[in-house]
Amino acid sequence: MRRAGSYDKIFFFLSIFLTLFGLFILASASIGFSMSKFGSPYYYFLHQVLYGVLPGLALLYATYKIPYEKWKKFALPLLLLAIFLMSLVLIPGIGLLHGGARRWLAFGSVSFQPAEFLKLAYIAYLAAWIESKSKSIGSFKFGLLPFAIMSAFIASFLVMQPDIGTLVVLMISVLALFFISGGSFKQIALLSAIGLVIISVLIAVEPYRKERLKVFLNRQSDPQGSGYQINQALIAVGSGGLFGRGLGLSRQKFSYLPEPIGDSIFAVFAEELGFLGAILLLGAFLLFFLRGMWVANRAPDLFGKLLCAGILFLIMFQVLINISAIIGLLPLTGIPLAFVSYGGSSLALTLAEVGIILNVSKRKI
Repeated sequence: MRRAGSYDKIFFFLSIFLTLFGLFILASASIGFSMSKFGSPYYYFLHQVLYGVLPGLALLYATYKIPYEKWKKFALPLLLLAIFLMSLVLIPGIGLLHGGARRWLAFGSVSFQPAEFLKLAYIAYLAAWIESKSKSIGSFKFGLLPFAIMSAFIASFLVMQPDIGTLVVLMISVLALFFISGGSFKQIALLSAIGLVIISVLIAVEPYRKERLKVFLNRQSDPQGSGYQINQALIAVGSGGLFGRGLGLSRQKFSYLPEPIGDSIFAVFAEELGFLGAILLLGAFLLFFLRGMWVANRAPDLFGKLLCAGILFLIMFQVLINISAIIGLLPLTGIPLAFVSYGGSSLALTLAEVGIILNVSKRKI
């Protein structure tokens, strides 16, 4: 039996805490970068509030109000829309070219990264598809094969941009979703092996990816070139010690550490607030994930469970991969830290996903 109730307040407040804490971290990490580029220490902070937090809270409220079952009904149209937007990104003159990649669409002064929407749309579609195939998901013909074909098709758009970091996050997330839905360990092992072969080929054909892998295996191979970012990040993390240098006192964020407001922001945070601050942030993410999975487990139907779980996988794998790369456990990927890194469209879509989970939390068994 389904009954409507109040939203899960613990999950809501954990989400708000991560959002505010992320702004707090960004405000400190962006001071030097903002001053050097715009002459104002709070440009990136204010931009994140205006184009990330405010639209994100509006989307959170909207998705909270929309019955989550609607996502099943419109899953295919939303996925087709996401594919269309991803196609527009690849068209010269429409998609914005930055750093050798086409990942953004511009609407006036506002830019948008369609890959963020694609991740959510594919998770919603996959949750609906798995529910419809729940009795045969473990078979090769009706489960593994169509899942692999669909995922490969979606992955191709991320490869063409290219956006390998987002590709890895999405593919690991959908593999985890497929596994908890009834996919066997052998199926997951097979798909993982195929994925590793494809990633190896993608690394082999691009010199900059080979350099990243080379630096990961030997950080001193090119300390002033391709190894510069990871070495500076490790200096920042290591110099933070147990308690950190103090809020706002990072040295690495001032012209030493590349991308101090992007994928390297965790290094700045660890330098300023130290090991204990890092544990606080990681603990908040862990509680966010566990409470979200608690909500998923209490959802009244399989679609609701899978939708929540898929969204949580997207967020948490992004967090784990970002932090692991910055502390040298994985090659650098360039993906942002959820809730924290600068990027309006990423934060806004993350808050929209929080709203979906809050709507599911109202509907109890």
